[in-house]
Amino acid sequence: MPKDQFSVDIEQLEGFRFSVHFPEGDLITDEPAPLGTGKGPHAAELLAAAVCNCLTASLLFCLNKSRVASEHLTAQARGRIERDPNGRLRIAGIDVTLVAPEATARCLGLFENFCTVTESVRAGIPVTVTVTGKDGQVFHKSPGL
Repeated sequence: MPKDQFSVDIEQLEGFRFSVHFPEGDLITDEPAPLGTGKGPHAAELLAAAVCNCLTASLLFCLNKSRVASEHLTAQARGRIERDPNGRLRIAGIDVTLVAPEATARCLGLFENFCTVTESVRAGIPVTVTVTGKDGQVFHKSPGL
């Protein structure tokens, strides 16, 4: 498959449990109760994980290019689900916090724009990004849309 394409296959196991087949291995997902049993991540969590992972990888790439120590980056994504005007549940926002031992102003001004997933998701869901040091000092904060 070309590098600019990807494929994911999903198979229902039982109820709302699914096996998601990636080329590198499988992942079991499940909806929380009352639909499912909650024995795996649900779709909204996977979306937040994808945004968080992409931002972390993008920051790491920039730090490596800038020859800045980049050992042990950590990140956390927190999502919010709210009802839309029609009463349907929607992801209302994702807030990501990345913790880096050190960061450069150059990277802090660039890395978000190179994150394919985040910039795609931002077309419909507000995503805020904060980068802090291990001591909690805020290096960077971008507002959601």
